[in-house]
Amino acid sequence: MQENGYTVQREDVENLGAVKVEYQVPTQLQSCHTAIVDGYVIEGHVPVAEIERLLTERPAIRGLAVPGMPAGSPGMESPGVADQPYDVIAFDEAGNTEIFASYRP
Repeated sequence: MQENGYTVQREDVENLGAVKVEYQVPTQLQSCHTAIVDGYVIEGHVPVAEIERLLTERPAIRGLAVPGMPAGSPGMESPGVADQPYDVIAFDEAGNTEIFASYRP
């Protein structure tokens, strides 16, 4: 995010699960990182392009998630490792989900 001009405030916590519950991240969408960007929850390795689209369109959702840590997602690029297809999932406070964007190598 910093490489894309965002100011990042890192906060290490002992119980990340409690953070995910507080911000209503559905269990099936949970990943390794949780961020709050202008009131939206960003869970996992969500591409900056989708965060920028979110901030432009401002849909009535709680946030975006990329479950797991798919190869080829931001921060998970690795030479010699094939990129995996993955979806960016939008979720709301009721736990409803829909595909926001799809990435296919």
